[in-house]
Amino acid sequence: MHLYLHIPFCKQACHYCDFHFSTNTANKRAIVEAIAREILLRKSYLPEGDMETIYFGGGTPSLLDETELHLLLDTIHKHFRVSPDAEVTLEANPDDLSEATLQMLAKAGINRLSIGIQSFHEPHLRFMNRAHSALEAEQCVKLAQDAGIDNISIDLIYAIPSEDHTILLSDLSKVFTLDVPHISAYCLTIEPQTAFGSWLKKKKLRPIEEEYAAQQFEILLRALGEHGYEQYEISNFARDGRYSNHNSSYWKQRPYLGVGPSAHSYNGESREYNVSNNAKYLQAVQKDIIPSTIEQLTLADQTNEYLLTGLRTKWGVKMQKLEMLSNGAFTLQHSGELEKMTRRGWIREEAGILLLTQAGKLFADRIASDLFIE
Repeated sequence: MHLYLHIPFCKQACHYCDFHFSTNTANKRAIVEAIAREILLRKSYLPEGDMETIYFGGGTPSLLDETELHLLLDTIHKHFRVSPDAEVTLEANPDDLSEATLQMLAKAGINRLSIGIQSFHEPHLRFMNRAHSALEAEQCVKLAQDAGIDNISIDLIYAIPSEDHTILLSDLSKVFTLDVPHISAYCLTIEPQTAFGSWLKKKKLRPIEEEYAAQQFEILLRALGEHGYEQYEISNFARDGRYSNHNSSYWKQRPYLGVGPSAHSYNGESREYNVSNNAKYLQAVQKDIIPSTIEQLTLADQTNEYLLTGLRTKWGVKMQKLEMLSNGAFTLQHSGELEKMTRRGWIREEAGILLLTQAGKLFADRIASDLFIE
């Protein structure tokens, strides 16, 4: 079983982010209490079994104070049987991670940090409107390691406009010096409802050039591979098998419960989407109402989701499962497309498992969408 908690608060809005959050923290305690209440209301959503992963996402979960964090963790332990070796991840921003905070997190049971560094280059941090400095980006990792949290993931953003690839190479050099076991690297995307989206519309920002982004991606693959990182999902790299167990559960289509404003839940047959509005969420949960929309998944939906998530991973997708989910429609609709993609060198089949090639990883989402069934 897997649990996601969405903490919908941030100090400031990053120019690229379109996740649900608020910079007004006046009702933070009330929202946290509502999330704890939702955990109680939703405790029967998941099947019986041990809670294997707990993930505090957002927003910025590192804004939680000690009382708020303990309220949520105590509620989880009260209503679920948590595995003794459960992976408990908290997303954090470098500027929140003081020595005292890190010691509190470790004592509370947080055993994995996902730190939103994005870049170690000061002008890039300012360009993205990040709250931390380049110095804080480096220092927080060392402080976390000193606090006994060695399972650390660093988020990086690549394809940030630049004259060449020097800054990316410098960022990677700092990552390797910090010796963290996991890297999540995401291509900068311009979403419409963001500051960057507005700038693009007003022509204050140029679109991200596909060739430049592809070159940066290839640099990432080469450098991370040379330093012992395995690409186990398009954007995720780990050493010594230190995968994100929580995120892997999504890609493997395991059931999970999401609580908090805008959180999603999945039980194999349907998805639920909590309202992306803090005030509406709070008002509903205080009345013991779950403010969610339920989407029943058709066989086509289940097939296409399996393709979209599984094809991005080292584990690929099982042809037998595609046939089962689609009632035989997958091969019927796409045998010609599969042959064409194989000839292009984008996909390969091994022991009944469909996998992306190295070249195919550049077109992962396009390949998956071209293989969707109707």
